[in-house]
Amino acid sequence: MEPYRIKVVEPIPVTTRAQRERALRRVHYNLFGLRADEVTIDLLTDSGTGALSAAQWAAGMAGDESYAGARSFYRFQEAVRELTSYPCVLPVHQGRAAERILFSALLAPGRITLSNTHFDTTRANVELAGCQAVDLPCPQAGDLDSDEPFKGDIDLHRLDEALRGPDASRIALVVMTLTNNGVAGQPVSMDNLTRAAALCRKHSVPLFLDAARFAENAWLVTQRETAFRGQSPRQVAEQAFRLADGCLMSAKKDGIVHIGGFLGLRDRALAERCELLLIATEGFPTYGGLAGRDLDMVAQGLAEVTDPSYLRSRADAAHHLARLTRDAGVGIVEPPGLHALYLNAGRLLPHIAAHRFPGHALACQLYLEGGIRSVELGSLYLGREDENGAPVTTAPYELVRLALPRRTYGLSHLNHVGEVLTATVKAKERIPGYRVIEQPPLLRHFRCKLEPVPS
Repeated sequence: MEPYRIKVVEPIPVTTRAQRERALRRVHYNLFGLRADEVTIDLLTDSGTGALSAAQWAAGMAGDESYAGARSFYRFQEAVRELTSYPCVLPVHQGRAAERILFSALLAPGRITLSNTHFDTTRANVELAGCQAVDLPCPQAGDLDSDEPFKGDIDLHRLDEALRGPDASRIALVVMTLTNNGVAGQPVSMDNLTRAAALCRKHSVPLFLDAARFAENAWLVTQRETAFRGQSPRQVAEQAFRLADGCLMSAKKDGIVHIGGFLGLRDRALAERCELLLIATEGFPTYGGLAGRDLDMVAQGLAEVTDPSYLRSRADAAHHLARLTRDAGVGIVEPPGLHALYLNAGRLLPHIAAHRFPGHALACQLYLEGGIRSVELGSLYLGREDENGAPVTTAPYELVRLALPRRTYGLSHLNHVGEVLTATVKAKERIPGYRVIEQPPLLRHFRCKLEPVPS
């Protein structure tokens, strides 16, 4: 059972299929454009969509809204320092702000960043700085069906080659994403992180953690890595942070808040450069674009998120949805993590070519069948077409992510998702593909317009 009881409820919108068809046409078949009151079960993201605890709301009521030197900041700073060991802590409004500030201070045009996989906004901020983002996922990540426990690892052999290779002088930093959202939310082992840190120290390249889901990664380490099975998630998380030179954190994930984040740094000179950018673009260093109540809520959330009973309930929910999904006849990326399930749309819809976006087609169908909003992670997200719509590059896999907001949906809501998946599978031959009719130059999946292409 969930380790909490419900104190406040919010009505869920229930719509008809005709209403959903009209809504999809209105937003040009881009699920990001839907109004929240047109969505019954919203699994678009786990970022900032969770439920706050009573203790977090209470902490928020004690928030100090002073412009400079607020009590809330010092409570926040202490919580982050105790968890991460980083002496320099800069609050920001969310993770992408931390990315922009760090990369503006650390990168110069022509430099390279390496990662187990860059998240979409991370890659965009690297490229906006005139730099190149290179992904080095481990070979095991390529087998979607295997039970390999740590598919989020970085490829240590390729990392070593890059750090010793002809472009080594251009490498500015290494970013380890915990868990690896670009590889279906798969965790990174402590062994892999330790070895990666040693390589970075050997070649004097800073190592940063994208720590948005640090607690979920730590939980999976305690469950899957033999050497850490006797440790608590908090102990594992603390060790992970101590291996790195700093971190980028979107607290909207494992801070369990609606807004907030931070940049943690060991290098005081780098911290000073980042602080100047923070003041110019986010706010004074003791609030960083956040209200005092937000800082207090983050501090409390960081304490709650490593509670084993909470993390166990997250794992139970993910495994329950995984069973329903398999029973419906839909393949997933195995083994399931905590923050999301990733559906294998390419396997389910082989009649839809990659450049007709089978992942997006499945996501649209889930909305039409049952009001479920999800997101494609396939060729719409990663691919590119020429001016005639012919494929130039396609994604290696066509996936759909069902993200699980924290402490938001119960098992009956997940059962509804299972029923919708079953109905979708029955109608899979009739699901059309899509083509892009308008798109921005970067991050097109957020704002592009599409139309269905009949089979």
